[in-house]
Amino acid sequence: MFREQEIRQGEVQVAVPEQVDAWLIYIGRIHTPWTSRMECPRQGRHDGPLCRIEIFSPWVQGLQDVGLYERLEVLYWLDHSRRDLILQSPKSDGTTRGVFSIRSPVRPNPIATSIVQFERIEGNMLYVRGMDCLDGTPLLDIKPDRTLFSPLAAAQPGDFQVGD
Repeated sequence: MFREQEIRQGEVQVAVPEQVDAWLIYIGRIHTPWTSRMECPRQGRHDGPLCRIEIFSPWVQGLQDVGLYERLEVLYWLDHSRRDLILQSPKSDGTTRGVFSIRSPVRPNPIATSIVQFERIEGNMLYVRGMDCLDGTPLLDIKPDRTLFSPLAAAQPGDFQVGD
């Protein structure tokens, strides 16, 4: 198990730039049973605990028809994660890997996703199973699980082309 703010042998830390390039809006907060990274599961399970996703005004109307889908993709901001490790040792076995080749929460932009099981909606609260984040985690977006959709057809002659 990792320790918060730990740098393991072989890991490389970089200076994080002060420049901000994106304007993100937190549209809600995720409420889970976990208050520490040490107790939070590494991946959510659809038979895991019931979690609440609180949607802030004015985004509540966006929940309309969410119940049409059994699984949802939840995007959230890991606000307690480090952002400065470019090489990491995810298994503490002395090997290192680049941050873009692993699913660590320690990322330059700590955006995470979970595929969750829809349970119900009550007012501005969406109830789901399958989360793997700390209580109070900022919510960025909710989408239907992309695997529920058929792939798009291959491009045909006359379709829009890059550069048109």
